[in-house]
Amino acid sequence: MKLVKTRQELADIVTQWHRAGETIGVVPTMGSLHAGHLALVKALDGKATRRIVTIFVNPIQFNNPDDFHLYPRGLEADAALLEETGGVDILYAPDETQIYAPGFSTRVVVSGLDAMLCGGDRPGHFDGVATIVTKLFMQTRADIAAFGEKDFQQLCIVRRLVQDLDLPVSILPVPTVREADQLALSSRNRRLTPVQRARAAHLPASLHTCIAELKAGKNLETCLKTCWHDLEEAGFTVHYLELRSGKNLQATQPSDPSARLFVAASLGDVRLIDNMPLC
Repeated sequence: MKLVKTRQELADIVTQWHRAGETIGVVPTMGSLHAGHLALVKALDGKATRRIVTIFVNPIQFNNPDDFHLYPRGLEADAALLEETGGVDILYAPDETQIYAPGFSTRVVVSGLDAMLCGGDRPGHFDGVATIVTKLFMQTRADIAAFGEKDFQQLCIVRRLVQDLDLPVSILPVPTVREADQLALSSRNRRLTPVQRARAAHLPASLHTCIAELKAGKNLETCLKTCWHDLEEAGFTVHYLELRSGKNLQATQPSDPSARLFVAASLGDVRLIDNMPLC
């Protein structure tokens, strides 16, 4: 695995790969890697002959500056983890000068999908996500990109921008990777205290209970209120808990085959998200 830090060096390598007929897969990340990220790399098996993992903590997607500064970083540890897989050709870890030129003023906005769920209490977040993802697609010139379903709204937004802008990259969704207690893997989990980490298991458990009740035919509004209350009793501050279509993120009913239950809830200052399909 080669560590690349400049877009020019990356461009030189990618040009050679394309000339040789290679297929390039990319996994965009902000580092602090875990088994969920490795699952994204693994998902490219048989779909790409060359694989790039990018690490860039993107400042323009943080609406809270403190959150940006607290985001865990550890390039050496991340590089060692990727090296162990034996399946990554390039770790692209640019600094901000390689991504945002002086006076950078362009934003990619995916209207509509960015205003709901996480977009409601994180204004500008998805503009930052769409912008950096577009730039990384252009710099890596990837043929296929893997994204986890844990950030399902992000996945939908990336799919939409690729379709709308005719970007020549296929989007590969990868199921959420979970701990033994079903908590979705996230870099933010490392910021939980031991007490908070124990409580965090209530998040997936409450979703499972709510889904079981919905599938049993119970009233949607009642199930959501009960789930919300259970999470608050477990110590969470709930930001949203909603049933949405997995196709377009619009509000939907349990009878919708694509329906997914979405939640964002905080323990202290650590904001966790999750989603699960009803079917």
